[in-house]
Amino acid sequence: MASNKELFLALQLLEKEKGIPVEYMIAQISKAIVSACRNLYGGNENVDIKMDPEKNAFAVKLNKMVVEEVEDENFEIALEDAKVISKRAVVGKEIGIPLEPKKFGRIAVQTARSVIRQGIRDGEKGQMLVEFQSKQQEIATALIERVDPVSGNATIRFGKAEAVLPKSEQIPGEVLKEGDSVKIYVAGVKDGDRGPRAIISRTHPDFVRRLFENEVPEIFDGIVEIKSVSREAGSRTKMAVFSEDAEVDAVGACIGTRGARVGAIVDELCGEKIDIVLYSEDPAKYVAAALSPASVVGVEIIDLENKSCKATVPDSQLSLAIGNKGQNVRLAAKLTGWKIDIRPESGFWGEDTENESETEE
Repeated sequence: MASNKELFLALQLLEKEKGIPVEYMIAQISKAIVSACRNLYGGNENVDIKMDPEKNAFAVKLNKMVVEEVEDENFEIALEDAKVISKRAVVGKEIGIPLEPKKFGRIAVQTARSVIRQGIRDGEKGQMLVEFQSKQQEIATALIERVDPVSGNATIRFGKAEAVLPKSEQIPGEVLKEGDSVKIYVAGVKDGDRGPRAIISRTHPDFVRRLFENEVPEIFDGIVEIKSVSREAGSRTKMAVFSEDAEVDAVGACIGTRGARVGAIVDELCGEKIDIVLYSEDPAKYVAAALSPASVVGVEIIDLENKSCKATVPDSQLSLAIGNKGQNVRLAAKLTGWKIDIRPESGFWGEDTENESETEE
């Protein structure tokens, strides 16, 4: 075997820096050698390649058929010449002819380089895809490497993977700085022509869902279930929870002692308000709870099939029920899946709320 310590040292360095296994790179080099032999020896790709990283050595043999009279020197070798290589050579049997690296020439070197470069790219893509898929629909802690001063997009790294957190997926008002650690939600993975791309977000409703799963043991253990989440990132989130165990306070478990659990999540979300309400199979009770923090006098189901209802609130609670620019009733509609028409208890409307009373999902 011909020693090539530098080659294997280079491969080990690639494995360390890029996370590409040496075995993978050896496979790519083997493909390059086969390709080079095919080009140099008239299509003969019957090659035996042995690479031993532990001994820093490799050997290449081109297999040819032993014959009495050679008709195609690319595939055949004369018995007399074969005997020089091996005294056991006989007509009708193949023999491996050792090849020196210099025999591959310029074409072989170029082919090897090209395949190795592609192998590195494919290997990196494969590693990134695995990294992304392992975190899909989960929260990951990422390091902010760069923030574009013009677009505001942040280049982040988690594990060995790199991704972009667009400005549109950042919580409004938050300031991300290079070198900071930040939690992100991997909403999905796309594998395009330029390689895999993670779709990451801090505004996705499921980001809040996963934060609560991590913070509240009762949710992680399945004692408390998150039924629905509606969110307008940076401003307000509504979340409906439920427990089959009547002795478990589902809402209280999420809030925590003195609000510690929900407080930690509010801090992560840059002060975003979070309404945690109790889910109910009774749509009237569910809609009434969803309009929190407003008090509701009653909810009348208008159309069960199309999920349309009318909620009556005290006059003093009307603005609170509707919310700023209709946000509270809008989020309640998204949370429950019901169209909600809000009416004041007196039946009289204020000039500023008349056009904000009805919200659809």
